Amino acid sequence: MKYRLGKFDLSQGTLEEVPVPDDLYRDFIGGSGIGAALLYPILRKDLDPYTSVAPLLLSTGPLTGTRGPSVGRFTLCGKSPSTGLWGESNIGGQAGPELRAAGFDGLWITGRADAPVYLWICDGSVEMRSADHLWGVTDTYETQSAIRSEMAQSNARVLTIGIAGENKIPFGLILSDHGRVAGRTGMGALMGAKNLKAIAIQGTNPIPIKHPALFDPLRSKTNRELRVDLVSEGLRDFGTASASDIFDYFGMMPKKYFSCGTLDGTEKVSGPTLSETLLSGVSTCHGCVIACGRKVKLDNGKERKGPEYETTIGFGPNLGLTDLDAITLMGERCDQLGMDTISFSNTLAMSCLLFQEGVLTKADTGGEVLNWGDSSLILRMIDATARKEGFGARLALGAKALAEEIGAPEYSADVKGLELPYHDPRGAYGVGLVYATSPRGACHNQGHYYLVEFGQTIESIGVEMLSRQEFERKPVNVARHQDWTSLLNSLVMCILANVPVSDTVSLMNHATGWDYTLEEALLAGERIWNLKRMVNHRLGATREDDRLPTKLMKPLGDGGAAGYVVPLEEMLTAYYEARGWDFSTGIPNRNTISRLGLDQYLGPD
Repeated sequence: MKYRLGKFDLSQGTLEEVPVPDDLYRDFIGGSGIGAALLYPILRKDLDPYTSVAPLLLSTGPLTGTRGPSVGRFTLCGKSPSTGLWGESNIGGQAGPELRAAGFDGLWITGRADAPVYLWICDGSVEMRSADHLWGVTDTYETQSAIRSEMAQSNARVLTIGIAGENKIPFGLILSDHGRVAGRTGMGALMGAKNLKAIAIQGTNPIPIKHPALFDPLRSKTNRELRVDLVSEGLRDFGTASASDIFDYFGMMPKKYFSCGTLDGTEKVSGPTLSETLLSGVSTCHGCVIACGRKVKLDNGKERKGPEYETTIGFGPNLGLTDLDAITLMGERCDQLGMDTISFSNTLAMSCLLFQEGVLTKADTGGEVLNWGDSSLILRMIDATARKEGFGARLALGAKALAEEIGAPEYSADVKGLELPYHDPRGAYGVGLVYATSPRGACHNQGHYYLVEFGQTIESIGVEMLSRQEFERKPVNVARHQDWTSLLNSLVMCILANVPVSDTVSLMNHATGWDYTLEEALLAGERIWNLKRMVNHRLGATREDDRLPTKLMKPLGDGGAAGYVVPLEEMLTAYYEARGWDFSTGIPNRNTISRLGLDQYLGPD
């Protein structure tokens, strides 16, 4: 099995094939794993992510597009403009499988076009076409339709940025299909900096499978089992907000920017409530039997993308709002403009809290009154931020940079510069350790440990159920779970797919011809996790960056997490020991590096 990598230079309009050693492919699997290995030499502290030499890598995995289970995803990697560290964003839909069908497992994009362009990828070729007429189009859905129409290719898959990416908003996203997004770490801004409006893909080649006679029956079996799995049924019925009531009960649903534990009306924004009131249908990624995507209809009858959990809570209780119709419009508008809902809603909510406490005034906000629950304000600020107009130009900095500019850095709920998603770790300590140690900053997808806290254990790899506020044994559990998640993000398999680990490893082996054991697969996940750690050290991250926001190190007075604070230092000590990392620097020690076969990445910084 070969990893087919193309490198396209936007400055020259040229494509070259880049040979990838078989051993590298096997050791780092694909997706973000091989992405970290390929980009390591070029990712340096002095690299400006907006310059022409900065890379943007589209990377699929050996399971991407193989008809299941839940393997329609791929990853975009580069240096994050929002954090200055490892940037990685995982996207579902149909584009990843289409890229493999077009003859590429990975596409490394470099250079910068002289004027706006989009790429047309088809069966081994990459063409650059003018996007002058698309630059400034304010609706990413319209951009997709326009490109398909002008190419007369109704089945082409299109990845596009909005005006937020064009304006290099550090949390600009990339959108495809029915609202599938690569939202976090600003990969859309990297495209904007390269004058790259969109990437259109169509392929006719079969997805390579080394042993189809073994792969196909196992794929069919796992899909059948996944369809009737209880987690799958909850996601299909209620979307990713299926557990929102539980998050609320346990004190994990943030309200008014992590400042209070209760808010009247949170039941109005739950997944079940959406299904009972607005749901008109479901959407799914390539070949996925879960179908967690929501389609909804508001009063005007127009069918729209329904909000997922993070968007629902970010624009809902986090901003003091419990109106699902308004939240739906806010999520849709962010998608149209190409802006990450988590980072934006986090930054605006921080600003509301600063305004309520008198740190910000109308003189700072251009006359805007930042009140909780003001849906018209939120919608205005979404547009103003994408366009960098008025107070929106300050919101466009992101939470950390804005808080520092104001002189109130302690207000920002971020880790390593990436705004927190909406699982308050005071309600479940393992989530806090995941946030503090994630390679891309505060992230719930580099270790979806919040599911383990509710009982979705993986006993076969030693990930057991522990109480939510237990912390002595949890670091080992978290590290093991992160290794498994790291493998999934490299295969690439959706982390919400509750597939037995033995079947996952077998599917990988049958697809590639490799002979991984379960322990070797976990070792590969650990290798990938540690390499990303080394990438971040190279980019300037230190031991002090493994932290939680100041505001989360104070207990809440009410709600399901009242009185609790994550004992992070104690957990980090045990975590570093489990990882084999130096206690003073947080860097993998020599024994760990050698054990994982990472010695070649010990070059000069």
